[in-house]
Amino acid sequence: MKHHLSAFAFVCLIMTSAYSQKKSKTADYFPPVGSWAHKTPAQMGLNEAAIQQTIAFAQAHESKSSRNQELAQYQSFGKEPFSDAVGPLVDRGGSSGVIVYKGYVVADWGTPNRVDITNSVTKSFLSSLVGIAVDRGLIHSTQDTVANYVPFVELYNPSINTTGHEYEQNNIIYPFASAHNRRLTWEVMLRQTSDWEGTLWGKPDWADRPQGDIEQYKIRQRNEPGVTWKYNDVRVNALALAATSVWRKPLPQVLKETIMDPIGASTTWRWTGYRNAWIVLDGQPVQSVSGGGHWGGGMYISAYDMARFGLLTLNHGNWNGRQLISQQWVKQALTPTTANTGYGYMNWFLNTDHKLLPSAPANVWVHIGNGNNIIYCDPEHDLVMVVRWIENKEMDDLVKNLLNAIK
Repeated sequence: MKHHLSAFAFVCLIMTSAYSQKKSKTADYFPPVGSWAHKTPAQMGLNEAAIQQTIAFAQAHESKSSRNQELAQYQSFGKEPFSDAVGPLVDRGGSSGVIVYKGYVVADWGTPNRVDITNSVTKSFLSSLVGIAVDRGLIHSTQDTVANYVPFVELYNPSINTTGHEYEQNNIIYPFASAHNRRLTWEVMLRQTSDWEGTLWGKPDWADRPQGDIEQYKIRQRNEPGVTWKYNDVRVNALALAATSVWRKPLPQVLKETIMDPIGASTTWRWTGYRNAWIVLDGQPVQSVSGGGHWGGGMYISAYDMARFGLLTLNHGNWNGRQLISQQWVKQALTPTTANTGYGYMNWFLNTDHKLLPSAPANVWVHIGNGNNIIYCDPEHDLVMVVRWIENKEMDDLVKNLLNAIK
């Protein structure tokens, strides 16, 4: 009997190993630094007409928002209190994109090497850096409270009078010290279920997409951490500040070393913060970057570099055999948030219930930024599609056109 059990256990071990290898299999091709192999749709067994129809659809449904990004920012957020931009805004280009199938570029259009603001796709870069901090033990667990890692922050402001009482009172902030904030974990910050309270870089949390009567909204009772989902860039910026404190260096530098250089990204991308978002870190002035372009700033990047990042996440953090982001972290990022099942970690939008993209498989995810800027990741079809400046309501029809190329 023991012999049969041992044999059974051995077979189970082999089956589990085979399943694990199948599950973690990565693409056969990853683009090297400075180049990316192109193949025609026909060479890859795709329908050429459907690919061209996808491109034509994207171009025909370019975002109606102004290409002048100062005006576009005002059109999106001008009705909010404290809506003035405090980070750089650069005019954008037109419709652009890249389609990647099994690692190869099968189509591109517009100006895919142009560096444009990508708005809240920035959040996916930020959350990935938190993930790598967990992978490396800088953060022990996402269930830890952030307050245990960020006791206080010294602001960098060379114009402050350093001899008087005013300096002593205003140069230190405590972003996770209030009765509510000190209970917040990395997990609820990543899922936008924290209800973090406070003002950061001159922007109060209540001023971002306020609901109902503003005066009542300011003094409302705070929700229990994890209970309510609320998209809020002030809180995202608080997470970026916390991550900067943990890494003890500028996040763009961390991103370059841990992700962008290993995946062969160009040198043209820029990650910026607000002009007043400077802190003192280990005796040096460091900018705490923003998690999007709500008030300007955030990630400026080309469609091709976005596609490399999409290919990395499609392969669950593995790039040509090198695990840059752990599979465990990607699994967590793809786990639906209880308060919003269409959202994982920021900004991994999920299709679990087919509400986001009814025409796509349930296991796809999309990194989305205002505009819309999207990185569509489809593991079932081994597809990555980057589209710049597509109308939000047209995303599903866009994907439907793309999937017709495979059918």
